Amino acid sequence: LNTAPVPKWALIAVAVAVVVLLLLFLVCVIKCCCRKKKPKKKEKVNLLSVSSSTMASLVQPEMEDLEHSPEDKKRGKLQYSLEYNLRAQEMKVGVKQAADLKAMDSGGTSDPYVIVYLTSDMKKKYETKVFRKTLNPVFNESFTFQVPQAEMPESTLVMQVYDFNRFAKHDIIGEVRLPLASVNLQRAIEQWSDLAAASKVEQEQLGEVCFSLRYVPSTGKLTVVVLEAKKLKRMDSRGLSDPFVKVHLILNRKKWKKRKTSVKKNTLSPYFNEVFVFEVPFNQIQNVDLVVSVWDHDKMTKNEQIGKLFLGCQATGNQLRHWSDMLSNPRRPIAQWHSLQPVDVVDKALGLKTHLKLPLHTR
Repeated sequence: LNTAPVPKWALIAVAVAVVVLLLLFLVCVIKCCCRKKKPKKKEKVNLLSVSSSTMASLVQPEMEDLEHSPEDKKRGKLQYSLEYNLRAQEMKVGVKQAADLKAMDSGGTSDPYVIVYLTSDMKKKYETKVFRKTLNPVFNESFTFQVPQAEMPESTLVMQVYDFNRFAKHDIIGEVRLPLASVNLQRAIEQWSDLAAASKVEQEQLGEVCFSLRYVPSTGKLTVVVLEAKKLKRMDSRGLSDPFVKVHLILNRKKWKKRKTSVKKNTLSPYFNEVFVFEVPFNQIQNVDLVVSVWDHDKMTKNEQIGKLFLGCQATGNQLRHWSDMLSNPRRPIAQWHSLQPVDVVDKALGLKTHLKLPLHTR
């Protein structure tokens, strides 16, 4: 420094400047590195927070709500009784009442009724009366099933609670399934059971038919309008049917009067809109049963019955409701859909004997 031509203070100033520049350079490098790493840290934290908190707190509870929602379980409960008569080989089922049923109508109520049957004989089904606009109906009805003791362990008692709807499919509220093998029927049983979601059991569907009824007491005229049918059972090899409808009046278990519609070709959902008028005096209307049957027409062989049903004072369930509505609303047509039932079940309920039909073909 002493021999340098440059003054000492100048060299010191240059050295200080170089140190300052190095420090500034190092500061800039550090800042740039920090800026590049911070977004990665933030992104990593955000992803962790979404996966651990947002996903867990939003998605998982919704899945649990869908699977274990308390509202889904609140279908109501049903009180019933069971009593088995070993000597007569028959079981008496009492449908007592229901409580806290799920509201199926927009007004916050339901029109409940109960269907009772055994899985060992699904053709024989009983229905209670329909109760309007209530979630706590009191039925107090009993039904008797002929069940041999040997068949008891293999059968299940099914009690299904439905919401009645005149112009649409009836909605099922819930059901109680009671395997008889798990029940001690040596003594009478009376208990409550919660309704569960209905099981998807395959059943033979015969179809539905819609018709209206109108009765005028002063003239004694009963007007039946066969409107249409739908979802009929396939009777032909090509998967269709040629349906027509017969309407019978039965008085004191004997066929009295009958009419039939035209035949509709190759359809499972025929539209008829055909009117039939019967003369039924007011003093006989309580003793008359109206039988509606749907047939498949065949030119080469005998016509086959698809299904049938009957209405009258001795009917039950929806059929009795339709008949009662007709009588309580004189001069007013009342239309309703009905599910077809097996032929033998209806004939047995009416007390009709099939062998009595043979003489009708010899006339």
